[in-house]
Amino acid sequence: MRQITMARGIASPTPKDLSITPRDRRFGRAQAESDRQARWWMGGDPVGTAFYNALSVTFPRGEAFFVDSVRAFRDDAPEPLQKEINAFIKQEVLHSREHVAFNRRVVDAGYHVTALEADVIRSLDEIKDRPKILNLAATMALEHFTAILAHQLLANPRHLNKADAESRVLWRWHAIEEIEHKGVAYDTWLFATRDWSRFKRWKVKSLLMLLVTKRFFHHRTVGILELLRQDGLTGPRVWAHMAWFAFGNPGMVRKILGAWIGYFLPGFHPWNHDDRALIALASSDYADAVMPEAVAA
Repeated sequence: MRQITMARGIASPTPKDLSITPRDRRFGRAQAESDRQARWWMGGDPVGTAFYNALSVTFPRGEAFFVDSVRAFRDDAPEPLQKEINAFIKQEVLHSREHVAFNRRVVDAGYHVTALEADVIRSLDEIKDRPKILNLAATMALEHFTAILAHQLLANPRHLNKADAESRVLWRWHAIEEIEHKGVAYDTWLFATRDWSRFKRWKVKSLLMLLVTKRFFHHRTVGILELLRQDGLTGPRVWAHMAWFAFGNPGMVRKILGAWIGYFLPGFHPWNHDDRALIALASSDYADAVMPEAVAA
């Protein structure tokens, strides 16, 4: 049953008892030389490894963009939403820190990621002077991507079951917190556009999602191909392997397609689907790492 609350100054199905809990974990710092992250840490699969490596490279600067986009509307928001934004920021800062460390291990494994990082910087530079409300809409769309990817990572163990233990727990930790805060950008958007018509709100968010989707898949595909090129893997057979990974087995892109389409439906909200049960299944792994200033909405 959905819980509709006006506590944030908006009608939202975000659960009243939602807790957005920053978990201060560090990964891969104390590994012995013999346990260093393998070049193909995804069970020896270069395509699976390149998929997650290319995604991770985007996170430090991308999540800083998310933070700035949401924080721009924090001071005018009602107090409960302000608290959720603050918890969102704390989680994203921790994610950025851990993916900086993860990306360093990618480099240590022999990859050059400078070109991928430059691509992220160029993309962000292109939009830095855009109206803040459009940056928030882009953040909202990308947060939906991260939330539905996170759902898959927790709901379907096959996505990470071949990964080395340290990488697997990092990505699952990240996924837990992406689910917890999946409604923050959307509720901020609802508040910021509270004077807009429903059609205008739907039109702008839908157009931004289409643009974000095009750019997301184009740039991530380019990044994956570049990392595979560094492995000496090119040509049609590699493209076929990539397509099978995305749409066949484990089929991440195929499995998130329905949730992606749901974004365009009237009445959509990330918390129309309450998947906190996935968090409960994994939370015991992190119970000893809860930050004392964790925010309960």
